[in-house]
Amino acid sequence: MKAARYYDRGDIRVENIPVPPVLPGTVGIEVAFCGICGTDLHEYLDGPIFCPSATHAHAISGETAPVTLGHEMSGTVYALGEGVTDLKVGDKVVVEPYILHEGVDTSAASTDYHLSKDMGFIGLSGRGGGLAEKITVQRRWVHPIGDNVPLDHAALIEPLSVGYHAFKRSSGKAGDFALITGAGPIGLLTAAVLKAEGITVAISEPSALRRQKATETGVAAHVFDPRTDDVVGRVKELTGGKGADLGFECTSVQPAFDTLIDALKPTGVLVVESIWGKKASLDMQKLVLKEIDLRGTIAYVNSHADTIKLVQDGKIDLKPFITGVIGLDGLITEGFDTLINKNETAVKILVNPRL
Repeated sequence: MKAARYYDRGDIRVENIPVPPVLPGTVGIEVAFCGICGTDLHEYLDGPIFCPSATHAHAISGETAPVTLGHEMSGTVYALGEGVTDLKVGDKVVVEPYILHEGVDTSAASTDYHLSKDMGFIGLSGRGGGLAEKITVQRRWVHPIGDNVPLDHAALIEPLSVGYHAFKRSSGKAGDFALITGAGPIGLLTAAVLKAEGITVAISEPSALRRQKATETGVAAHVFDPRTDDVVGRVKELTGGKGADLGFECTSVQPAFDTLIDALKPTGVLVVESIWGKKASLDMQKLVLKEIDLRGTIAYVNSHADTIKLVQDGKIDLKPFITGVIGLDGLITEGFDTLINKNETAVKILVNPRL
């Protein structure tokens, strides 16, 4: 089968590799669509990060480069391993792409399996990936989506789960006012979750095209250009002078972080979703005097079922966020190049491995 293989920084090759066997306790999935994630771009530009190198194996998967990429995937079950009885061939599914040590508690009661030692991701750290025609995944990480969610929409459930987990980390509730900095894929999908949960959303974003996407999708009630708008002043105006209840940082840009600190009300909650490649500065006195609650968030934990239900129930429409569908052969030229050099023109580019 065809697969996109990560060899090293700047070196991704589409190759023919064997179809992975469907072993006991696993599910064989024919991949329909796989999204290109910002993490994939970081691996290409700056990696290996989550990907292993050719000389250093991942601590859990035991694999070295090359590994198959792709962790935002949807597909159809084509085979069931021995012992898997609660799915059937033909089921539409998505993957929660974790690689964890055996013995980690991944039950419904766990709130921290995503923070366990040596955690890795399917499609980055080994065990196949969604940028291939087929993948075999342990049953625990396979989530059925029912028949009313199109498979292209379903490929966005993984990044949508990032936004859902961030919402849960914020302790936000219906009636709150939230400011999001950054209208990239995660900022927009976080906004979609917040709106579905009854929270009023404002987004600050310098890119005109991304502001337009925030407006036309309807996920934000208010959209600001931080280059020309007094974002803090506008937020206070819209909240009767008190400030935002919630802030979500989705840029890894210092001025955006500073804006959130100033725009939040006293006792407000600031959730940092972006991955920072450098140290940030914090005016600690503002944090103290406003009693701001600063929280980090990474990925998701027992989030997929609730996220899928939001889509199944029609509370979130994922179609507007899909801005392109390409084949594996165009992964670098049509996918990575667009998202690296012309990222204002795209939100989520999907790969159909059979095009």
